[in-house]
Amino acid sequence: MSGATTVREPAVRLDGLPRTRSAWGSFVRFATRKPLGFAGLCILVAMGLAAAFAPIVAPYGYDEFDFARALEGPSRDFFLGTDHLGRDVFSRAIWGTRVSLGVSLAAVFLAQAAAASVAIVSGFYGGWVDKIVQRLVDIWIALPTLVILITLIAIVGPGVKSMILIVAATIAPNYARLIRSVVLQVREEPYVEAAQAIGVSNTRVMLRYILPNVAHVIIYSATVALGAVILIVASLGFLGYGLPPPQPDLGAMLSGDGLEFMRRQSMLAIVPGVAITLIVFSFNIFGDALRDALDPRLRGR
Repeated sequence: MSGATTVREPAVRLDGLPRTRSAWGSFVRFATRKPLGFAGLCILVAMGLAAAFAPIVAPYGYDEFDFARALEGPSRDFFLGTDHLGRDVFSRAIWGTRVSLGVSLAAVFLAQAAAASVAIVSGFYGGWVDKIVQRLVDIWIALPTLVILITLIAIVGPGVKSMILIVAATIAPNYARLIRSVVLQVREEPYVEAAQAIGVSNTRVMLRYILPNVAHVIIYSATVALGAVILIVASLGFLGYGLPPPQPDLGAMLSGDGLEFMRRQSMLAIVPGVAITLIVFSFNIFGDALRDALDPRLRGR
């Protein structure tokens, strides 16, 4: 043969590494471009670890008491003092954070799972299915949230499981409406229409094409919802509808002992108040930063 055949080398790096950005690189990029959001993440991780390992981190159990040392100020034995029963305020704050975060995480997970499922089906099919679902959502959202919560707790009764289910059922419709609005946009995209044209089943279209393209909205709304749910759980505890004693509740700590003995032991009100503020603030700033990182339109900012 007179002519030589030219063979092109594959367009890969010689070191064998992929060109895509690694997970660590994405994390570093997030930390450098969104320092405030990264700070919120660090606070949440620190408080989450302390809550998860409360039996190890907390110096005392949440129900350990010593009447002889009631309403003491900060000391070597009690970092932030004691309450009217002689229980360590610092330990109860850690246990209270554990309960509040646990209830909030579980409630938001259930709420987002239900909201995403309903929103994707409703937005994808449209028609009478969408109309019925949206009317039910409108009715539920129109009802006062606090009244719904108190009524359901009075019917079901207090407890961790009932609190999770009640809070999840109360907030889910709000996020179903948000996710549905994005589904309505995604279902009109050419790749969705092409998948339907070649005979892909509706279930596969929703799972393969709709869900991944609304995932960033689900994740962002979940982080923001966590801050709101922390406030809801604390508000219920503050009003006396939270978890039954002796389980520690940041809201209950702030209302009962915190208000009654605040002049003698100010830490009873300061500690749970600061804990609630830090958690809510951290979730909000982290959620905003995460939204910018996940949204392709804002990713470069």
